[in-house]
Amino acid sequence: MHCLSKIQCIYVRHRIAVIGGGPAGLTFARVLHRHDHPVTVIERDPAPDARPPGGTLDLHEKLGQLALSKAGLLAEFQALSRPEGQAMRILDTDGTVLRDWRPRPDDRANPEIDRGQLRDLLLGPLDVRWGQRVTEVVPGTRDGVLVHFADGRQETFDLVVGADGARSRVRPAVSAATPHYTGVTLIETSLDDVDTRHPDLARLIGDGSVAVYGVNRALVAQRNSGGHVKVYAQFRAPLDWHTDLDRHVNQNRRAGMDASLDLADADAVRSSLLAMFDGWAAPVLDLLRHGTAFVHRPLYVLPVSHTWTHVPGVTLLGDAAHLMPPLGVGANLAMLEGAELAESVAAAPGPGDLDEGVRAFEEQMWARAGRWAKITAVGLERLVSPDPAEALALFDEVQPS
Repeated sequence: MHCLSKIQCIYVRHRIAVIGGGPAGLTFARVLHRHDHPVTVIERDPAPDARPPGGTLDLHEKLGQLALSKAGLLAEFQALSRPEGQAMRILDTDGTVLRDWRPRPDDRANPEIDRGQLRDLLLGPLDVRWGQRVTEVVPGTRDGVLVHFADGRQETFDLVVGADGARSRVRPAVSAATPHYTGVTLIETSLDDVDTRHPDLARLIGDGSVAVYGVNRALVAQRNSGGHVKVYAQFRAPLDWHTDLDRHVNQNRRAGMDASLDLADADAVRSSLLAMFDGWAAPVLDLLRHGTAFVHRPLYVLPVSHTWTHVPGVTLLGDAAHLMPPLGVGANLAMLEGAELAESVAAAPGPGDLDEGVRAFEEQMWARAGRWAKITAVGLERLVSPDPAEALALFDEVQPS
């Protein structure tokens, strides 16, 4: 802001675009909106409900909840969230309960909220340009940063923020890094109306999550709101595991099973998973038996200490900047980064100040994200491990007493 007199000021309104309408991009836009700064939100999905929003998130007091506080949305979040969803139960593969942690009634350290509810909360009054796919971002043009769209259009901004996830179209403007496979694959399935249709499983899962850890594999079930449960089968395997089950998966192969797997065939995927987890307790396997559609999700990450040489006019948030294993931190970091960057943009009176603010933000983001990337990389190694005792030890280290 440059003041010509004590009562007359000129406010520079930077042309800002955020690519991606997930938690990072929407938090960034919502905090800017709170500061009365215009922002263009560009999302490739044609509508908010164009695809399933995903599972539940636990928002940490000093990360995601702090971001919502900066957006003026903390009270609304608290009304929607489920503190009881912090509960965690760990079973042995034979069904024995090894740990059964339940939060205190006043514990709001990491309450759960469905991704769809969080999205709607953040959207609020924001005007999102739905169904617009970005193909390339070109910095350093005479008029700013040039954004190319799939329909042939072009648009120029002073700052383009890439919050467009693992396969970011903005990232190549600042970094040549690409995600690499961790060696761990998830297969996600769901249970609906669990309390009525599967009361035994509802009791097994409890108010929060249940996890079972075996040799190089695990099953995790997580309660969402409305009786919906997400189930995740996790295992170590090559990317092409489904093309040669005899070699990679079915150590105790059942007669009549094919050697390869059509990932679009729900019954075939279910049968393969049941073979993979053969010998585990029947109630645990029921999480797979009653699952509906199955979604294949190999886990990819960016290098642990991913940084880049600062490029004026372009930066990244969340998975676009520091994709890491999904151990409850990624969305939290992304939201706090979005809020902090928005505050920096809102406080920048001129173009030079904007660039310096973004540069300072990146330094702070890299340091914090690098620490968490190391923690989550080690965490994934311990949770899907040759020694299941590692997962239990990790739980004991991080869970409040």
